[in-house]
Amino acid sequence: MTAQQVVTAEINGRPRSFLCEPRQTLLEVLRDQLDMTGTKEGCSNGNCGACTVLLNGRPVVSCLVLAVECNGAQIETIEGITPKDGLLPLQNAFLENAALQCGICTPGFLMATKALLRDSPNPSEEEIRFKLAGNLCRCTGYDKIVKAVQDAAERQAATK
Repeated sequence: MTAQQVVTAEINGRPRSFLCEPRQTLLEVLRDQLDMTGTKEGCSNGNCGACTVLLNGRPVVSCLVLAVECNGAQIETIEGITPKDGLLPLQNAFLENAALQCGICTPGFLMATKALLRDSPNPSEEEIRFKLAGNLCRCTGYDKIVKAVQDAAERQAATK
């Protein structure tokens, strides 16, 4: 048995420490140890994007990141994006544009879209499709998701 290591990171704006084995993924730690089950496990091999979180501001698939690599990092999960006073324009856009159905892919799409809109506040359809290509959905089809991202961009621009 491998010795566990202490990892300290800022998760959703709060300092957190946890013990993990060197082989454990960030996804496993988030879901199984920290009870952050909003991050979904889809494929466990980095192909579906359901487990996307922001690691130091960058979208990553948490099933391919070792938790020990996160020592000193800033991690944002789906549990951390909702403000206290309601939903983000992004979340409302996904709801109102029916860009979700079963919900497995939704947290990953929201996290990837949050990073996309931060870096590119007015993305083209081509850019949206390119930046979200690592996130798979088997229910809605991508047109509703693209429309929701475009709507979210408009809503964000209107609040600035």
